[in-house]
Amino acid sequence: MEEKEGKILVIDDDRDIRLTAHMVLKKHFRQIEVWEGPDPLSQGEDIGGFDLVLLDMNFKPGASDGEAGLYWIREIHRRHPDVAVVVITAYGDVNLAVQAMKLGAVDFVVKPWENQRFLATVQSAYRLGQSRRKIRDLRYTQQTLQHDMDQASGTMIADSPAMQDVLTTIEKVAGTDVNVLILGENGTGKELVAREIHRRSLRSNQVFMHVDLGAIPETLFESELFGHVKGAFTDAREDRKGRFEMAHQGTLFLDEIGNLSLSLQSKLLTAIQRKEITRVGSSHPVEVDVRLICATNMPLKKMVAADNFREDLLYRINTLEISLPPLRDRTSDITGLSKHFMDHFRRKYRKPNLTLSSSAMDKLMRYHWPGNIRELQHILERTVIMAENNEIRPKDIKLETHTGASSSYSSLNLGEIEKNTILKALRKHHYNLSATARELGLGRTTLYRKMNKYEL
Repeated sequence: MEEKEGKILVIDDDRDIRLTAHMVLKKHFRQIEVWEGPDPLSQGEDIGGFDLVLLDMNFKPGASDGEAGLYWIREIHRRHPDVAVVVITAYGDVNLAVQAMKLGAVDFVVKPWENQRFLATVQSAYRLGQSRRKIRDLRYTQQTLQHDMDQASGTMIADSPAMQDVLTTIEKVAGTDVNVLILGENGTGKELVAREIHRRSLRSNQVFMHVDLGAIPETLFESELFGHVKGAFTDAREDRKGRFEMAHQGTLFLDEIGNLSLSLQSKLLTAIQRKEITRVGSSHPVEVDVRLICATNMPLKKMVAADNFREDLLYRINTLEISLPPLRDRTSDITGLSKHFMDHFRRKYRKPNLTLSSSAMDKLMRYHWPGNIRELQHILERTVIMAENNEIRPKDIKLETHTGASSSYSSLNLGEIEKNTILKALRKHHYNLSATARELGLGRTTLYRKMNKYEL
């Protein structure tokens, strides 16, 4: 037997109405409570636990103006905006019911009523109230997740002159809707800059949609970005929005845009130019309003010269360009970044007394950081995890020592082959340990142990 849901409050001074309402509703809702009048509300009774209130419009003998009912609709809506209200009116009081609905009531019933129609009205109002509550909860969840993602993505440490210039540019551009292109090596914080622009923009209360274009197979590009309709292809079992529609009125961040093929660049350009998309399998265009931010570590201007990137697309996406310096060119930020990461990892791994010695910091300052901020973050996380004492010393920090982006595999030494394989996978996944471990078929603990063994 299906479990009943819903908690209904009936407020009416007519005993027969209360009894009838209780009799009809108790078979369909989990709990029915009846009040003779609104006195408990006057005394501050909390009705936030109710899903729906059935409210009479008059409570004084001879009263027919509905003023009491209108007053309590306003009060209930003010105190508990999620509680749906259905008003109970006498025959011929349609104008009063209209006033009530203007103040926030979702429907009305006329007494005397026919029980099935009464039940249908209450059930419909209950479902509407539940839908409104779900929408509110989803909106709150979205805002909370967005806040958590912004927090997790990090804090901008910008003490160096180069990064101060970047912050100045962000401040100037954030309040506009111009398209921004962020350039920089892997690990320099391009997504963080994109999120900071969104956070300071007029769209900050809307969605920030991050799309890694390098991770979308070419065959799924249109479906992922523009959506599809049911039956558009074999696995299209229902209509689905694409990333452009999901980001409507918010910010769309297209990461790794330099990885797009020319044919996909053309499709993206069309959507940007027209400010509309057409779902796969549909012939009806949909208008989209997004703030576009793109990022890449690839030299797009050289790619244009080599006919590998469309010049008209480049002009569309870089109304304003922000170039992020590599960490080796902003060494004055290493201290602040290290402190930030240490604070985070101390809390995460419950090592509140762990400190970074000055000599260890000197070692970090002297390193060339080919993996930039992401590499610094990874190395400090690993160091915190492996630390056996309350002070991190230079010997505790395992840095990459050999030069070159990739190593030769000519050596037949199994240890060297394993070390180089792990290093190549780390660089491929930008020091994302979970992704690296998955590719290598290792557990994270095993990967940590091997990285420590090879001082990676």
